[in-house]
Amino acid sequence: MLLLSINFCFSQEEEESVAPSKKDSIQSSIEEEVIIIEDSLLVEKKAFNPLAPSKAAFYSAILPGLGQIYNKRYWKLPIVWGAIGGSVYMYTWNNDNYQQFRTAFKRRQAGFTDDKFYDINGDNAAGADPDLDLEDLEYQQERFQRDRDLWLVVSIGMYALNIIDANVDAHLQQFNIDDDLSIDFKPYFDLNQVTNTPNYGMALTFKF
Repeated sequence: MLLLSINFCFSQEEEESVAPSKKDSIQSSIEEEVIIIEDSLLVEKKAFNPLAPSKAAFYSAILPGLGQIYNKRYWKLPIVWGAIGGSVYMYTWNNDNYQQFRTAFKRRQAGFTDDKFYDINGDNAAGADPDLDLEDLEYQQERFQRDRDLWLVVSIGMYALNIIDANVDAHLQQFNIDDDLSIDFKPYFDLNQVTNTPNYGMALTFKF
């Protein structure tokens, strides 16, 4: 009887010592699998540069399009240069015409008839009326002055939009797309304490 009880106690202790070891090995293998899954889902985060928007705006202020190059938005360069270059060209063209009509108007008031608008085609007879009289010269002068001022405003607006675009684009490139969003997707695991079998899967978490 004594031998039987000693044998029974020894067998029970051996089973208890083996069970935890088996449990630890199963849990360890599950943890390794979960670590592998988490590593495969890991997304490399970009370093946040709070000065990037300011730099992009500063570069575009120095040279239009330079901020877009800094943001690596090369496809925007033709748009920026075309908008600003076209506006500056129209301003220059209207200003040149304004200066010509202004000079002719002043000389005509002084009694000169040698401006190019007096006989545009060079076929007027002696003593004939000029092709453009004083009223015409004044009207053309005012028209080109008005258009010149309008294109000056447009040029300044295009220059300002170039700076704003570079600044906003740099902000959007650093938009938060890390794991702290309202939706989280990660693996999970659990160990059944009764059967010692693993339970693992994927968890989708919504944060409000």
